[in-house]
Amino acid sequence: MSFYDKWILPRLVDVAMRNKEATRYRSQIVPQARGTVLEIGVGSGLNLPFYGTGVERLYGLDPSQELLVMARKKARAIAFPIDFLAHSGEEIPLNDGCVDTVVTTWTLCSIPDPVQALKEMRRVLQPGGMLLFAEHGLAPEARVQKWQQCLNPLWGRFAGGCNLNRKMDQLIQAAGFRIAELETEYAKGPRPMSYIYSGRAQPAAPPS
Repeated sequence: MSFYDKWILPRLVDVAMRNKEATRYRSQIVPQARGTVLEIGVGSGLNLPFYGTGVERLYGLDPSQELLVMARKKARAIAFPIDFLAHSGEEIPLNDGCVDTVVTTWTLCSIPDPVQALKEMRRVLQPGGMLLFAEHGLAPEARVQKWQQCLNPLWGRFAGGCNLNRKMDQLIQAAGFRIAELETEYAKGPRPMSYIYSGRAQPAAPPS
């Protein structure tokens, strides 16, 4: 891991994700979590203040030890127990069907294998559990898509592997989820970076 990735990028991510638009989506999505919750890409813990009284326990997963140090400091003000897991989303160290809610915000863009990570999320969810998500990704307009494809290699290099061109609803469905609620729109900001997919999904029933 380079000096930039280890020491500079985590602090840049923490600062960048404090913006008003990200906070607006957090305030809409995160309070819906209930029961035992797994947050994928907990990062520096910016979602923690938005969890409501319906949460009994939180598992916060992130591969960055530096971001988890920041998250642990924020966790001191949280009433429910939190276990931090220094792992990638493709290999979640939890048993099958042990969580009620999975939360992912601005995380699927940077996971190397997002479908495998989503399959892991489905595995650890109870059959009636829910996936709550707010992610940026591929825009619907061809003109914006062209910019996303052009910018993606350079953007990913400086933004911790973040991808601008992932169609998040298709990825979620490909991993075996049924989307129960989906809203898409441009948030405030440059259009190649600001097309948001937010909503709720559930594990799809196996074919009969």
